[in-house]
Amino acid sequence: MAKNDEGSGRPLPIKVLSGQLRDGTCKVLNDNMECSVRVSNSRSISVSMVWMQGTVLEAKLDRNMVLLLDETGSFVVQGVNNIPKGKPCLSQGKYVMVMGVLQATSPEPVIRAVKMADLTKDAAIHRKMWKLEVEDLQQLST
Repeated sequence: MAKNDEGSGRPLPIKVLSGQLRDGTCKVLNDNMECSVRVSNSRSISVSMVWMQGTVLEAKLDRNMVLLLDETGSFVVQGVNNIPKGKPCLSQGKYVMVMGVLQATSPEPVIRAVKMADLTKDAAIHRKMWKLEVEDLQQLST
């Protein structure tokens, strides 16, 4: 499990790809979902708070959600209308970062947003580096 944010008792967000969550083994404890995701052939890490990045495929603001796509598949972000400064991120084609609490993993990952940021300005660099960042940080987390 990721270390806690000092003072808050909440786990720190772990950078993951949607495919890792989809393939993970998950359980619900005290109304919180926790998922064990594989980071190598022999190691896994446990995540409940995630940091993900992807391209906005569809924004459904009337349903308070957005559909994103990373290089391993799609995922749903809920609670987007409640994020301060989150609305500018919600246009189709934008490349965004989202931190949130894991809600489900099947048929596709669902997270409840805590923070969102628009990374479109430097999207080419962010997209190229994202998978490498995830792999590198997951290796350090184990």
